[in-house]
Amino acid sequence: MNDELKMYRHRKSLIRFIILNSSFIIFLSSCSVQKQIAHSAKENILSAPALQTAHTGISIYEPATNKYWFNYQGDKYFVPASNTKIPTCYAAMKYLGDSLTVALILEKDTAILAVPAGDPTLLHPDFKIHRLIDHLRKETRSIYIADNNWKDEPLGSGWAWNDYNEYYMAERSPLPVYGNVIKWIQEKEDEEEQPVIYSIPEITWEVNFNIDEKNKNFNVKRAVGINSFLLSEGTEKKKEQLVPFVTAGIQSALDLLKDTLKKKVSIGSSAQMRGFRHSIRNDLKRIHSQPTDSLLKPMMHRSDNFFAEQSLLMVSNELLGYMSDEKIIDSLLKTDFKDLPQKPRWADGSGLSRYNLFTPQDFVSILTRMKNEFGMERIKTIFPTGGEGTLSSYYKPEGGYIYAKTGTLSGVVSLSGFLYTKKKKLLIFSILVNNHNNSATDVRRAVEKFVQGLREKY
Repeated sequence: MNDELKMYRHRKSLIRFIILNSSFIIFLSSCSVQKQIAHSAKENILSAPALQTAHTGISIYEPATNKYWFNYQGDKYFVPASNTKIPTCYAAMKYLGDSLTVALILEKDTAILAVPAGDPTLLHPDFKIHRLIDHLRKETRSIYIADNNWKDEPLGSGWAWNDYNEYYMAERSPLPVYGNVIKWIQEKEDEEEQPVIYSIPEITWEVNFNIDEKNKNFNVKRAVGINSFLLSEGTEKKKEQLVPFVTAGIQSALDLLKDTLKKKVSIGSSAQMRGFRHSIRNDLKRIHSQPTDSLLKPMMHRSDNFFAEQSLLMVSNELLGYMSDEKIIDSLLKTDFKDLPQKPRWADGSGLSRYNLFTPQDFVSILTRMKNEFGMERIKTIFPTGGEGTLSSYYKPEGGYIYAKTGTLSGVVSLSGFLYTKKKKLLIFSILVNNHNNSATDVRRAVEKFVQGLREKY
């Protein structure tokens, strides 16, 4: 009996020894990985010449083990630029369903009332099917469109006002058409010929010409706050420029829809809108436009600010019954994102605003939710990989191992997403760089070298 007891105790001690040593080996391995990544981060990013003035945050996370491999200022706040589109994309993937709603329609005997839902694809040149237009063209009753569900401003909080003439800062609205921009085109056969200048769509708004013989570049400048355009002829044989128009609620959209619909469309009254609100949901006809992911893919691939802003407004309309960036952001932070490691300061849907503040750990948390709730296959269709979209010049020639969102503002470079290593480990990462004073390309190359090193080594 004593021998058996001794044997039992010996085995127990041996098992304890093996467990303790295994844990110690894992601990040492974990420490070794952290040290190796820290060395790589210092060599490739933190000490890189392009980042000498920069503030940097790095978080590397392995979802399979639920552990961070590396954190450098991962809990500190940074201006994320277009990485802000990541929480916007999450909300859109979760709440916009399989296809976008362009409008809800209330039908009466002599009239219909259409309440737009903020869909940015209506008459957008990237999309060929426009079911709301088809529906209204066939309509024989009086048509009214109301925007009483619009509770926001055309420009976002913290946007740079003097970018109002740039295509990337199109105004937000309840009824977007043509991407809320006018496409101006100058064409001529040779240098001696008088150029032909026209717009898509055609407009009836004020247009003036700047007569300047010394002017070499075709240029269109819209006045601040009104749809008045000043055109300057250039020497180019063909030149195009996208210029945002003043939306004025839905008035500008109705102006542009006249020729498209070939019929009168009026603004709905408050009384009609009250009738809409009191209607039973089943009495309303929901008009769908495009598959949701056909909007989210270009939003993430080319970092489309307009698509991002309108996506968040569409989520607001679905969840709250009206469009308000401020209110839907507040709601999402109190529900879906209530457990983020650090509470963000979230100002808009696109990242145009410098008021946005997120941490690398916040993005890791949101990306992890994306993976768990929607799966990597859907993510791979929405996020760009190496050689595509905003990653077209990076992470080549071998693609398909990184799926990530870029972000760029003056002094800001960010990259957050998913990385498959050569040992087939899936990592979720976020790298945020603020206050650099060098070429953004040099900063991106430094980040690229670091991320490729993670892929090669692990």
